[in-house]
Amino acid sequence: MPAPLFAIETNAELPTHADVVVIGGGIIGTFTAYYLAKRGMKVALLEKGRIGAEQSSRNWGWCRQQNRDARELPMATKSLDLWEQFSADSGEETGFQRCGLLYLSNSEKELDGWAKWGEFARTVNVKTQMLTAEEAAARARVTGKPWRGGVFSPTDGIADPSRAAPAVARAVMKLGGTVHQDCAARGVETEGGRLSAVVTEKGTIRTKMAVLSGGAWASSFCHQHGIRFPQAAIRQTALAISHGVEGMPAACHTTGVSMTRRVNGGYTVAISGRGRVDPTPQLFRFAPQFLPMFQRRWRSLAPGGLEGIRAGHEGWRKWKLDQQTPMERTRILDPKPDAAAVALTYERAVEMIPALKASSITAAWAGYVDSTPDGVPGIGEMASLPGLVLAAGFSGHGFGIGPGAGHLIADIVSGAAPLVDPRPYHPSRFQSSSWGKVADF
Repeated sequence: MPAPLFAIETNAELPTHADVVVIGGGIIGTFTAYYLAKRGMKVALLEKGRIGAEQSSRNWGWCRQQNRDARELPMATKSLDLWEQFSADSGEETGFQRCGLLYLSNSEKELDGWAKWGEFARTVNVKTQMLTAEEAAARARVTGKPWRGGVFSPTDGIADPSRAAPAVARAVMKLGGTVHQDCAARGVETEGGRLSAVVTEKGTIRTKMAVLSGGAWASSFCHQHGIRFPQAAIRQTALAISHGVEGMPAACHTTGVSMTRRVNGGYTVAISGRGRVDPTPQLFRFAPQFLPMFQRRWRSLAPGGLEGIRAGHEGWRKWKLDQQTPMERTRILDPKPDAAAVALTYERAVEMIPALKASSITAAWAGYVDSTPDGVPGIGEMASLPGLVLAAGFSGHGFGIGPGAGHLIADIVSGAAPLVDPRPYHPSRFQSSSWGKVADF
């Protein structure tokens, strides 16, 4: 079943012209449109289905600095402030709160890795606290179990995936931007080698700039225009339980299971990194670049089925702009949850906190996490198609850094001083010999 999601009313009439067209109405696309609209630019935000209906409503909701790749950390730090500022400026509620994130472990190797990351974090003024066994047990008293140690990141927090992207889209409209649901972008047109329009199923919008924030669809969209963007989607499963128990942390991660409190008093529960790899033409095309990542994660990944082929988001055929495309046939990527993962996740949750036996599973869903070979997003204007800015491949980390990513993309589009150094994110790195470099943290 789909993940919980707030529905919103959006604009029916498509504009004929725009300063910028944003393709994809997830958390990245909505925040990009918001920061563009704040600058007085005429922006149109296109979503083939519902705002936030794919991975932006299917994640844990964590807004973290803790254990981020060194390249993502500056954006993560900026994003925390921007989450707070957004609510104050827009009057919209995303459910963001700095509740702190708790990590627990009985593995010395894992604890050593967290400690190493903490040493690095302190050099960039990020607060993180290593916990002794006694401190970890005190913070996790509800488990009734001993822990060798842990980490608490006091300034990190959570937001509500069911309402965040819709709230930002409403803010876009308040600022004069237009938002269009059930309106797939089929492709772009060019004049003189530069982007000149975005073609949708409902008409053409003349524009000189477009942002492709299409999540798991981004690579196949790029392929239509001769752009090679290596991307692979992993199908991951999560579930919701009816309630927590007194003393449960707002957000807690262990190797076995991770839990996040929701505004209704229930919890989202998942197993970090666990997923299925559904074979698709695109996956086979980029397999050599993803092999190192699959080798590192082989214990967490299992072969999938035909879900990916049926969905059509990783096809390799080119489509015509005057005919129905795969985006119109699959308005929302809503793959089946892995039944074995649902059972195991709930079993581990109850094992960690026995009092959760009184809870029940209220929902279960899956989503496609769009990944790059090095786990860091691709953000930047494409040299082969000036005017098209790519913003995809957030590798399961995009929700928390949505505000910072959107701000940076708006900076790139408008020519403003960038919020953070954009160079580590540029997709051109996948064309060089250093594409596979992964941070030690």
